[in-house]
Amino acid sequence: MDLSRIERVDDWTWTVPRSAGESRAEVRLFGGRDLLAAMDDKVLEQITNVARLPGLVGCAMAMPDAHWGYGFPIGGVAAFDPEQGGIISAGGVGFDISCGIRCLRSNLTLEAIRPSARALADGLFRDIPAGVGEQGRLKLSPQDLDRVLEGGARWAVAEGYGTEDDLRYVEEEGRVAGAVPGYVSELAKKRQRGEMGTLGSGNHYLEVQSVERIFDEQAARAFGLSQGQVVISIHCGSRGLGHQIGTDYLVSLAKAAQRLGIDLPERELACAPIHSAEGEQYLGAMYAAINIALANRQILAHLARGVFERFCPGAILETLYDVSHNTCKAERHRVDGRERLLYVHRKGATRAFGPGHAALPERYREAGQPVIIGGSMGTGSYVLAGTRESETRAFSSASHGAGRAMSRHQALKRWNGRQVVDELAARGILIRTASMRGAAEEAPGAYKDVHEVAEATERAGLARRVAFLVPRICVKG
Repeated sequence: MDLSRIERVDDWTWTVPRSAGESRAEVRLFGGRDLLAAMDDKVLEQITNVARLPGLVGCAMAMPDAHWGYGFPIGGVAAFDPEQGGIISAGGVGFDISCGIRCLRSNLTLEAIRPSARALADGLFRDIPAGVGEQGRLKLSPQDLDRVLEGGARWAVAEGYGTEDDLRYVEEEGRVAGAVPGYVSELAKKRQRGEMGTLGSGNHYLEVQSVERIFDEQAARAFGLSQGQVVISIHCGSRGLGHQIGTDYLVSLAKAAQRLGIDLPERELACAPIHSAEGEQYLGAMYAAINIALANRQILAHLARGVFERFCPGAILETLYDVSHNTCKAERHRVDGRERLLYVHRKGATRAFGPGHAALPERYREAGQPVIIGGSMGTGSYVLAGTRESETRAFSSASHGAGRAMSRHQALKRWNGRQVVDELAARGILIRTASMRGAAEEAPGAYKDVHEVAEATERAGLARRVAFLVPRICVKG
């Protein structure tokens, strides 16, 4: 990114100056100079276009891990007021609706799993379906799928996949209200019926990790984390259903924008007023996709528990937290001294409620919401905690991952999948993948430095670091 086009607000916050007569909201970019300089100029163009959308409250924001996306940049955050013509945009949510991370803490140490690590890796790869179009053992009837669309992780628990205790530590307690299965196309439903309990491909993974470093002892105790402890992170979303909903509603919302005379700064930002027929239909379908993703991660957590029980007798895997990255949520935030109901788009960004927030489970109320910044395979991930400061700075939002530093096409030119897997094995990191091409696309060097992203997230006041996790086993599609 050309830094001459932006101005520093403080050491970790930047803005885009408005030219004379330019009508748009303010733009905020979070991150250090090096992170911003490494971003594509397309990020700047996209987030500035978001600032031109109607009904925007506050600033259009880009998180420290931001990179180019469809419509919004990945790492884009924006809040809209429905009472002031605020809009809903499929490009502000993304195609992989409710892509997120389920983090499980265990009663195991790294030393305890070391003798069975290879067998554990093979067992997870065998029992966790992963890959493009990969289907699982669970085949749903149309009626059952509608129940998942409405019930989310609560449906999964009722069907025997996990326990009620899991739900206390899942965003929205496992089920988002307002889902309308009738607003989901038959093609989207057809794509999902065999994909429940599957990882998918791309940057999705199931990773066995160990706690390498504790930054905040008090928050780590609240989260149940300690040095050397084994943690499992499951990163996936709403699979084919979410992608199809995104595809379907880009068309519907574009037609609505044209019909209603909304001047789109970019066609990829197709949108409609929240209080419009098209807007309400997209919300109902999107909430249904969120419930699919929450159920999917619940089933995968249950499958992972079965593998650990087999290879590590006595293993206990508890849900630490489950939070989504690609959503639009109706939330109450204080703006200019008064509380307002806003629809917060977070695309490639995570919710990060601070200490004391009523939506948090009692166990985390004092520490703040667990925030997971997932790294690329081989580099490590961070657990952070939401801050009160993030409410005023970014509507309680934070980074969601390391963020790509180069395209998949560029990565394929630079790395060979077999070489990547072998080099990681030499470092003691076991990779199990259905695609060596995918391994090359997801090479650690294709991503930003996760340490820089986590530090910038903390320095910008978005979330504070609690623990650093290093990978030991990674299952990918």
